[in-house]
Amino acid sequence: MISMDYQFTIIDIETKADGFLPLKRYRLQHSLFAGGMSRELIRERVESYRAASLLPYDPIRDEVVLIEQFRIGAIEDSAGAWILEVVGGIIEGEQTPEQVARREAVEEADCEVSDLVSICEFMVSPGTSTERINLFCGRVDSTTADGIHGIDAEGEDIRVVVLSADEAIKGIESGRINSTATIIALQWLAMNRDDLRGRWVDC
Repeated sequence: MISMDYQFTIIDIETKADGFLPLKRYRLQHSLFAGGMSRELIRERVESYRAASLLPYDPIRDEVVLIEQFRIGAIEDSAGAWILEVVGGIIEGEQTPEQVARREAVEEADCEVSDLVSICEFMVSPGTSTERINLFCGRVDSTTADGIHGIDAEGEDIRVVVLSADEAIKGIESGRINSTATIIALQWLAMNRDDLRGRWVDC
């Protein structure tokens, strides 16, 4: 059995871009599974943010509330640059992930969250970015979800889309649902839907 002392050494950090998402270049070494240290490596990393995302779920109507918006990272995608997603936003200052999840449900989908369940916290792309997401499922009344939302100053143009839970979950297989947080949330819902409905329907 391989035993390794998990260590790394940062030799130098250079800022390559300093915009909304800074880009830094690291020179480093790290422990090797075979023993010793690696040669000097160069790795670039996007200094991203922590965020909270939430899947609004109506257990009575068995529906989920998603949002659709333009995403620059998808402009080459054959399905188009408008992506169906869970709601979400950046965690700033002393805000808790739960507070951000509830706020974004109102701002992006006009849904008040009455109950909140933590799904997981995950690293979005640890090979290139520091971005981490706290992911939740929230109990909502989907009949209130409608319209177009977003903050003009941030260039947001967000459309609310209400789908049956079955249709949304099947969207993973068809490719209609193709963003990380949304896939994770819907797969979690597929595994936990009966339990959620049992806990929430008669509340």
